Amino acid sequence: MRSDLYSKAIEIIRAVYGEKAEFREGQYEAIESTLTHHRSLVVQKTGWGKSLVYFVCTKILRDSGHGATFVVSPLLALMENQLQAAAAFGLHSVVLNSSTKENRADDLEKIKSGRCDLVFITPETLFSDSVRSALPSIPIGLFVVDEAHCISDWGHDFRLEYTRLYRVIRKLPQTVSVLGTTATANDRVIEDLKHQLGENVYVSRGSLMRRSLSIQILLLPTPAERYAWMLHNIPNLPGSGIIYCLTQRDCDKLAAFLQENGINAKAYHSGMESAETEAAEQALRDDRLKVLVATVKLGMGYDKGNIAFIIHYQQPLNIVAYYQQIGRAGRNIERAYTFLMCGEEDCTIQDYFIDTAFPSEYEARSVYDVIRAHSENGISASQIEIYVNCRRNRVEKALMFLRNEEMIYKEGTKYFPTLHPFRYNREHYEQIKDIRKHEQQKMREFIHTKECLSRFIVNCLDDPTTDRCGICRNCLGYAEYPEHPDDAVLQLTQKYLERLIISIEPRKRFPNKEFTGSCIIDHPNQEGLCLSKYGDPGYGMMVKQGKYGTPNGFCEELIVKSVSILRDVVRKNDIDALTCVPSLRSSIVADLTMALADKLGLPFVQLLQKQGTRQQKDMENSNYQCRNAWDSFSVVSGTSDVPKRIILVDDIVDSGWTLTVCGYRLTQSGCEFVFPFALADSSENRSNQ
Repeated sequence: MRSDLYSKAIEIIRAVYGEKAEFREGQYEAIESTLTHHRSLVVQKTGWGKSLVYFVCTKILRDSGHGATFVVSPLLALMENQLQAAAAFGLHSVVLNSSTKENRADDLEKIKSGRCDLVFITPETLFSDSVRSALPSIPIGLFVVDEAHCISDWGHDFRLEYTRLYRVIRKLPQTVSVLGTTATANDRVIEDLKHQLGENVYVSRGSLMRRSLSIQILLLPTPAERYAWMLHNIPNLPGSGIIYCLTQRDCDKLAAFLQENGINAKAYHSGMESAETEAAEQALRDDRLKVLVATVKLGMGYDKGNIAFIIHYQQPLNIVAYYQQIGRAGRNIERAYTFLMCGEEDCTIQDYFIDTAFPSEYEARSVYDVIRAHSENGISASQIEIYVNCRRNRVEKALMFLRNEEMIYKEGTKYFPTLHPFRYNREHYEQIKDIRKHEQQKMREFIHTKECLSRFIVNCLDDPTTDRCGICRNCLGYAEYPEHPDDAVLQLTQKYLERLIISIEPRKRFPNKEFTGSCIIDHPNQEGLCLSKYGDPGYGMMVKQGKYGTPNGFCEELIVKSVSILRDVVRKNDIDALTCVPSLRSSIVADLTMALADKLGLPFVQLLQKQGTRQQKDMENSNYQCRNAWDSFSVVSGTSDVPKRIILVDDIVDSGWTLTVCGYRLTQSGCEFVFPFALADSSENRSNQ
């Protein structure tokens, strides 16, 4: 005989989905466990309906007078989807995240007064001062951690802001139900999550095999080959889809290429304005886009039932992340296609993410020591950069770890030390790094396996499935789509990539007032041009070889290409002369500039000189980079007749502070127009969000 709880639950879903609706295998059991055992973990494949579990639980709890459900979620995209889904259950929802600050006070009043059933909240907002102070007066009926694998630092997508959630969970009364949901947790992660969610955790775990997904692997080492394959094949793929890239820069470049060549594409990553990403999400949801080119920012939670294809421009860091991402496709359609491309740069980018996942002991100790030294009045993150030679993202990572380890705390914008001494858990961090290296190796095995590709994936997630999917490249025995690009399209793509020019954006502010007494840069440089991305195939590789690989400097092809770009600059801007950033170690940049001046028919003038200081490449943040450049470069003593309009040449540009300071020195000496030009850009844009 069915229980009263089952009757209530089935009545709820039939009111939403129709009188013949039934629970999928395991759904009711997860609902029952959450409401009776109070601690549950749902590990089920994407599209199984994990959110239905907490919608039904919320409805039952609210009908019996319990408090609101809090759903902690990492992604804004997920929240927008869930708002619509919750409304279908008759649930009134509120979103608390970085984009809803203006309404936060009103929203918190609604929650306190019981006028809200569901609260979707990011971890960062949960720990904000306004929410943290309000929590004790808010009755909570159910606490949900969506994408729960983010809690575990053994997980593939561990997020520091999630690590403090277990403290919230431990403070909840035992009568408050706690539910964790994820599609990507192996045995190790599940054990860790059971420990963090509390005592006697019920685990709902089903088969992870996705039988609607056809997987094909494409061994295409160069960007040109991958661009060409996509240009030729995306128009022939059904419906709309997602292309995943490891870096923001690759998203921007690839989306621009596809758009320029007639494929309706947009980029999507955390470096964009929220309005842009929201518009891109909606365009894909409304089938107004053929493809969204995204980082893992779109890896979790985005719910569009008819995504027909997923392409990975590079290999993800591990198989678990790969499973998460291809899970966006084929939810409500019979067949979806996934293509994993393998590039020559994959391992370099993967190693970077693995090696920088944790702050180094130097970074953590340096940041901690600065905070200790300013313990009386506290210190902000931007002020810390003045004292620590670390990039901003590394300072922020160190701050997050120090807060997580309770060695520091934050009040407003300032950080203060706690009474806990500094401790660096190197052994634990190294263990995690070793596991991620092992997972990286499993990804390489996956690429070359002859097994069923879907079975290989779920077995790596400790799902013992022995069935074959029957539709992947290995099961079929043939490729459903070409494995190599069309030769004519490849030639077109190579020409496109060769003509790409990178702009050098002028810096308009100094990092602080120590240099001129003002942050504003009077008469900043013009927007300049850069020939290539350092080390990229084509010109980028020629720059690398010319700088370090040959005794004769930069090749004639680079000089000819540079001249072809600069001719228009000279003509349009009435350029008087060329000068260069000086070096104490080599004449390679001066030789390059003289060759360019000769071919352009302009004089070369050595206007700048350099003093012996530390190398600019050793400076990690704007404060140190600007200070080092300021101390290094000056106008040659005795120079009286400075040309009014010049091109300032360097071989490689990174932070832009060398060109900025050199340009400033020139304008202060009478130059009116400084146009920067460099052969290659070596700045890192490796954010994977």
